[in-house]
Amino acid sequence: MLDFIYYPVSAILWFWHKVFGYVLEPSSGFAWALSVIFLVFTLRALLFKPFVHQVRSMKKMQEFAPLVRELQEKHGDDKQKLAAEMQKLQTEQGFNPLSGCLPMLVQIPVFIGLFHVLNGFKPGAPGNFVFNAADVASFVEADLFGAKLSNTISQAPEVLATFGTDRVAMMTVGVPLMIAAAIATHFTARHSLQRQSADAAANPQAAMTNKLMLWIFPMFAIVGGPFLPLAILIYWLANNFWTLGQQRVVYRRIDREEAASADAPAVVESAAVESTVESTTGDTTAEKASADQPGEIPGVIEDRARDADKPGETR
Repeated sequence: MLDFIYYPVSAILWFWHKVFGYVLEPSSGFAWALSVIFLVFTLRALLFKPFVHQVRSMKKMQEFAPLVRELQEKHGDDKQKLAAEMQKLQTEQGFNPLSGCLPMLVQIPVFIGLFHVLNGFKPGAPGNFVFNAADVASFVEADLFGAKLSNTISQAPEVLATFGTDRVAMMTVGVPLMIAAAIATHFTARHSLQRQSADAAANPQAAMTNKLMLWIFPMFAIVGGPFLPLAILIYWLANNFWTLGQQRVVYRRIDREEAASADAPAVVESAAVESTVESTTGDTTAEKASADQPGEIPGVIEDRARDADKPGETR
């Protein structure tokens, strides 16, 4: 039913495995792990512009939060009128709250698609979407320090033995990945919340959401990690590192744009003042020069012939 998601996800994973499999061994766990990481990077690079739009939209929403509260207080009893006024405000100010959710909404089917593709790598399987039987066997044989990428820590020992691993090896690799993913999730949320305005942070609902983002969401990596394939944990960790780096780049870019926009009127005003001063100074200088030189009296013809020396005469 979701083949339109599964095939593109598996195709990107296949492409990067061919790249890293050419450099490393095709059945190397590092080649497959790097393939998963660059699958994340590829998808997030495609979502870069929507992310920038998301940040700008969220910032506009924070700027116009007082207006939204005024509308809620004014039309709180009339839901239809409130909705119409909110729509009018969004149209006038050029922001859409739904656009802020777009990158996250796109990542959900990608996460599901990757999870489904990874579950398709089973011993003896004839294929897995764009992967052929040899690719499936390569993934099944691949491991990181004895831990298989398609297995979970919580699987039964006999299932793990089928893949040629055990719980100790899975925990040795899986637990550090879970902890690292939780820490990365926490710092990603913290960096994002630092951009929140004081008014928004003071809102009780926002304060509760902030606590969920800072502490509860990261715990999902710890609580749910044992039930996720190692490749998903790698995906989670890489996704959070990308998000953290992308936030820093985009936020600095927006800060520079805002600083330039704030300085622009001052620069124009300064230039106008300098132009006015120069013009005034120029006029004053011209008047002074005119006063220093003998001028002509209207209606009187000045005789300058007497100023010239006659031949043979000395003055």
